[in-house]
Amino acid sequence: MDEQRPEDFEALLRKFLAGQPIDPKEIAKAAGLPMDPAALQNLLSKLTSAITPGESTEGVNWQLVETQARQIANQNSKQVPEAVGKSIANAAATGTLWLDEATEIAPLSNEPKLLSRELWVADSLGLFKDLATPVANRMSDALTENFQENLPDEFAGFMSQASGIMKSAGSVMFAMQLGQALGKLSEEVLSGGDIGLPIFKEPRPAFVAQNLAELVASLEEESDQVYFYLVIRELAHARLFKHSKWLRGYIVNLITSYAREITIDNSRIVEMSENFDPADIGTIQKALETGALIAPRTPSQTQALERIETVLALIEGWVDCVTQRATTRLPRSAAIAEVVRRKRSTGGPAEKTFLTLIGLELRPRKLREASALWNELTEKVGIQKRDAIWSHPDLLPTDEDIQDSAGLVGKIMNRGEEDPMDAAIRDLLR
Repeated sequence: MDEQRPEDFEALLRKFLAGQPIDPKEIAKAAGLPMDPAALQNLLSKLTSAITPGESTEGVNWQLVETQARQIANQNSKQVPEAVGKSIANAAATGTLWLDEATEIAPLSNEPKLLSRELWVADSLGLFKDLATPVANRMSDALTENFQENLPDEFAGFMSQASGIMKSAGSVMFAMQLGQALGKLSEEVLSGGDIGLPIFKEPRPAFVAQNLAELVASLEEESDQVYFYLVIRELAHARLFKHSKWLRGYIVNLITSYAREITIDNSRIVEMSENFDPADIGTIQKALETGALIAPRTPSQTQALERIETVLALIEGWVDCVTQRATTRLPRSAAIAEVVRRKRSTGGPAEKTFLTLIGLELRPRKLREASALWNELTEKVGIQKRDAIWSHPDLLPTDEDIQDSAGLVGKIMNRGEEDPMDAAIRDLLR
C-alpha cells in the first residue's frame, strides 16, 4: 500500500460532495491504494462483510435496536413497592365502573399489566418495527440514490457493492439511533398508550410502574387521585383501540405514506461539505438525527402529515373528554388534567420519537380544539352518537370539522338513527 494522506482524502470528499468529477486515480491516492481495479474490488468486498449487520431483511438490525434500548432502560431501573401495584389495581377496578358512565365503548376483559422499563422496550418493539421499517428502507434507498447520482461514471462497476455498503451502514446508524430513542423513552412513558399508539396489537392497559410512581411522587397532589386519573386515562385509550381495531393500522399506513416520498436534500449535503471537518463526525450525526438532510415535504407528504396530526389529536381529545367525565368525582381532577396537558405541550414521547425517526415533528397544537369538539358532541348529540364515529375511518372528523364543530353537529343530527356504516357508504356514493 502507498502512504495514505488525510489531506488528500479531505480534498477528495469536498470535491465529491460538491458534485465535481473525480479521477479514479485520486481515490486510490487518497486511500493509499495502488491504482488497481482488483485491489479496489477486494477492498469493497471486505468493507461489505465488515459493515453488513447480520442477515436482516427488513433494513434495520432489530437485535441491535433492542440490545441498545435495554441497556439504557436498565441503567436507572428500580423495583417499585407493592403498594404501587395495589394503587393501580384499585384505580382500575373503580375506574372501569366510572368509564362505563362516560362512554358506550365496551370495557376491557384483561387486567392491567405492570411493566419495568426493560419490559416496555421488549413489548413496544413490534409497534416500532411497523413504524420504522418503511422509514428505514426509504432513507436507505434515498441515500443510495443520492450516492449514485453524484458518483462519477468511472465507478459504475463498483456500484452494486458500494450501494450495499451504503445500505448496511445506514441500517446500523438507524438501528443505533432508534435504540437510543427507545431507551430514553422507556424512562419517560407512563403507560402502554402514552406515545399515542398502543404498544400491543391486542390492546390492553399497561403501566410502567417506576415512571408512574415517580411522577405521582413529584406532584403536589393527593397520590390516590393522581393514580385514579392516570389509570382511567390509560383504560380509556385501550378501550378505544380495542373497539376500533382498524385505528392502529390506519395511523401506521399514514406514516408509511409519508415515509414513501422521503428524499435527500443534495444541496444540504453540498453545504455541509463546504465546512466539513473530518474530525467532527458529530455534525453528520446531528444532521441525521434531526432530519436536516431530508428534502422539503412534497404536497402529498404535507397532506399526510396534517392527517396524522388530526387523527392523533382526535384520539387524545376523545381520551381527554371521556377521562374528564369519568373523573368528576375526583375533587382535583381539573388540576391533574392541566398538569397532563402541560406535560404534553412541551413535547411528549410521541413527538420526540417521530422526530428521531423521520424528522416528523408533531406538536399537539390541535389537542385542545379536538377535546372541545368531543365535549360539544357529547352535549349536542349524546354519548352513543359521539362514540359511533369510531366505528369506521370514513366517519372520523376532518381538520375542517374541528374548526367548524357546529357543521359537524348538524351532519350527525341529520343522520338520525341511521347506522354509521350505512351513512358512510351513502356519503361516499354521493
